[in-house]
Amino acid sequence: MKKLSVVSAVLIFSLVIFTSCAKKAAGPEPGSAKVNEMLNLLPKDVQAVFFVDLHKAISTDFVDKELEKEKSQEEYQEFVDETGIDPKTDIYFITGAMKGFGKTKQKGAIIVNLKYDKETLLAKIRQEEGELKEEDYNGFTIYSAGKKEDENAGAFLDDSNIVLGSSEGVRATIDTYQKKTESVLKNEKLAPLIKQTNQDALFWATVLIPPEALEQATSANPMLSSFVGINAASLYFDYKNKNIIAEIKVMGGDEAKNQQIVDVLNGFKTMGAMASTKDPNVGLLLEKIEISSSADHVKVYANVPEDLISKLSSKKEVTTPEK
Repeated sequence: MKKLSVVSAVLIFSLVIFTSCAKKAAGPEPGSAKVNEMLNLLPKDVQAVFFVDLHKAISTDFVDKELEKEKSQEEYQEFVDETGIDPKTDIYFITGAMKGFGKTKQKGAIIVNLKYDKETLLAKIRQEEGELKEEDYNGFTIYSAGKKEDENAGAFLDDSNIVLGSSEGVRATIDTYQKKTESVLKNEKLAPLIKQTNQDALFWATVLIPPEALEQATSANPMLSSFVGINAASLYFDYKNKNIIAEIKVMGGDEAKNQQIVDVLNGFKTMGAMASTKDPNVGLLLEKIEISSSADHVKVYANVPEDLISKLSSKKEVTTPEK
């Protein structure tokens, strides 16, 4: 299953490579943690934040059906065997923050809120990676792997939360965890966006877009020139009543500029509709996409039936003929 595979890959890779000394649980505990408690662990000086309610997502009918597939069952059981962690019962939230866009090197950290057994993870780490680089930082042991120190790093914040990411991102998260620095909830530009985002959704994210990032994108594709001036975006994905819901908002333009963006996006939608003659389901999907604007944002919204997504997914499956 694609969704599970992505999550599994991130978690297996991260949990296998990274660890530190265990500490008495002091952060948000699995099963009772709140969104703001998790966000309060993220550093202030970042440009983007994302949040995944994995416990809620994996309990949906859509994911449950995917897990019934033989390949998905095998991947799921492999993850449980490798880590001693059952995503259905043990993993709750995944949240993260990052900074750096365009040519600037991206740095950040991910926090996984979960139930886990330290010794099981340590045994797997030693089996797969052997010795890792160790660094003492404010009472935490940060472990790193790879040729470059800043490539991979991580630490156990407590019995319920693990931080993973660049060395700089992990250090900044530890500082925030220890309340030596302020959290992203004190970020004057990001905090209002976070507050306005649908935090009840399965996945949501907010991002501040630096001008140079858009300039780089528009120079490569002049059709996107209408997007110059956009300085922020938010999005969310959710699942309700057997429908998959998605919303993307971009902010920064005035009313006239935003209408130009709507016109461009509707143009892309029209081109997609013209190309959908081979598969009517693509046309049905495009009909579910609504594009609108106001004085301060452009919104793309879709409410798509689960069975339509399933039909489109089945079309993409490729069967390799026997030779």
